Amino acid sequence: MARRIPALVLFAVLSAASMASAQNKEEGKKFYVTYCSSCHGDSGKGDGPAAASLPVKPANHTDGNVMNKLSDKTLFDIIAKGGPAGGKSNFMPAWGGALKENQIQDIVAYLRSIANPPYKAGGK
Repeated sequence: MARRIPALVLFAVLSAASMASAQNKEEGKKFYVTYCSSCHGDSGKGDGPAAASLPVKPANHTDGNVMNKLSDKTLFDIIAKGGPAGGKSNFMPAWGGALKENQIQDIVAYLRSIANPPYKAGGK
């Protein structure tokens, strides 16, 4: 005879699994500062110290009118595979070899938090 798992235990297990996979924008900000800010700037406006030496201006991640049109998957692919993966500049490097999947997801969460107007899930 199969054993039944109490509903409360099942809920707790599923909730913990969901929270473990949730994106963490605070962690994403740390990775952003480390990997992205030299070109995109600490505040994400595309004005980092390396930006002036690039032939293409880095994206302004605070521009919600542009950023909100990009899906999470597109942002993930651009970060992991480089700019060409999303039709962006060849000067945007691929970070998939340096960052784990959950770290890239955290960066996407951070990007969503700095866009103005704010991103609304399901809005695009």
